[in-house]
Amino acid sequence: MKLDRLQPLSETAWTLTGAAGAAVKLFATRDLLEAMDEKVLEQIANVARLPGLVGAAMTMPDAHWGYGFPIGGVAAFDAEEGGVVSAGGVGFDISCGIRCLRTNLTLEALVPCLEPLADELFRSIPAGVGEEGSLKLSVAELDQVMRGGARWAVERGYGTPEDLDYVEEYGRVEGARPENVSELAKKRQRGEMGTLGSGNHYLEVQVVERIYDREAAQAYGLAEGQIVVSIHCGSRGLGHQIGTDYLVTLARAASRLGIDLPDRELACAPIKSPEGQQYLGAMNAAINCALANRQILTHLAREAFRRVVPGARLDTLFDVSHNTCKVERHRVNGGERRLHVHRKGATRAFGPGHPDLPPRYRAVGQPVIIGGSMGTGSYVLAGVRDNPAFSSASHGAGRAMSRRQALQRWSGRELIDELRGRGILIRTKSMRGAAEEAPGAYKDVDAVAEVTEAAQLARRVAFLKPKICIKG
Repeated sequence: MKLDRLQPLSETAWTLTGAAGAAVKLFATRDLLEAMDEKVLEQIANVARLPGLVGAAMTMPDAHWGYGFPIGGVAAFDAEEGGVVSAGGVGFDISCGIRCLRTNLTLEALVPCLEPLADELFRSIPAGVGEEGSLKLSVAELDQVMRGGARWAVERGYGTPEDLDYVEEYGRVEGARPENVSELAKKRQRGEMGTLGSGNHYLEVQVVERIYDREAAQAYGLAEGQIVVSIHCGSRGLGHQIGTDYLVTLARAASRLGIDLPDRELACAPIKSPEGQQYLGAMNAAINCALANRQILTHLAREAFRRVVPGARLDTLFDVSHNTCKVERHRVNGGERRLHVHRKGATRAFGPGHPDLPPRYRAVGQPVIIGGSMGTGSYVLAGVRDNPAFSSASHGAGRAMSRRQALQRWSGRELIDELRGRGILIRTKSMRGAAEEAPGAYKDVDAVAEVTEAAQLARRVAFLKPKICIKG
């Protein structure tokens, strides 16, 4: 990205000068910005032109260009001022997120079991393009999933009620409307509950290699040498189909209502319009589907661990979604407002004292997870007070190059062998998929985490090093 149109506000925050619409703010260092695609700036400037935006349209340090709205983008809209909801601002993989589990195991104790554990997890976790699991649901049962979220899964024996205390919205969002979801979307999901998917989705066994904030680490139950598990996936085919369906619906609504879209991929409708309400009902149904999916995968991971390591305990540390539009209350210019906050490839990051946090974490802030690539590492951070981005933070390392470019540079087989030499076991059904997700195709996750902290979006708590990675 060229910086000639940007003005620095600090070493980690920049604004766009001379643009139409509301303000634009990019959280990044000069180096991270220069490595970003030019289209990130074009896309976030387009978001700033949408009706009813409150404050600035923002990007996180891991931003890269996406469909209409940049991945790593954050924008809040006020329904009372004609604010809109945008399917492109949520993304296709609705509620893609990370479930992080802490274990009672140490790396030292687990080393002899790493190979059989990798094999058992690979057998137990359905992964891959269009891969289905053993759970086949009727349309009526899927409607129950979409209303009940992770609570539905726990009620059917997939996990424990204690899990729900550490899932956003305690496992279920309000406002889900399965009747707003197409039959095609439901058909695509009937066999996909409890599956990982493909692309950048993964299940990783990681070790806590470094602690930055001992108070928060203690609250989260983390210690150096401890094994944790991260599950990254979303609402699978259902969410993707909802995104596809409503891009058309919202584009027609925008045309009917005379909304001048700077980019057709930003299809949107006023939050209070019939189309806006229909989309929000369907999107909330997909969020619940994703929460249930990660709950089932948590159960499958526990079973796999216990078959290899009897006595293994995996407790939910936190479950946070990335691609959502959530109704939240935020203080703006001294007053509290009810806003619809879009986070596409960004994570919520409530600071200490927030009433929606479970009591265990209320003093230190919400766990925030920056998922890295399979060869580098991930970070656990904590939300901070006075976050300048509507309580939002980075969600991952962020791609530095396209999948096509990665395929031209890396061989899946060679990459897996190289990682094995570094002590990281990869299990995947797709060598192509492994090459597409090569660590070198992503930004430097250390830099993203450091800038996230420097920009006061969240503070680092722990660094996690991968030991086993299961991919589709």
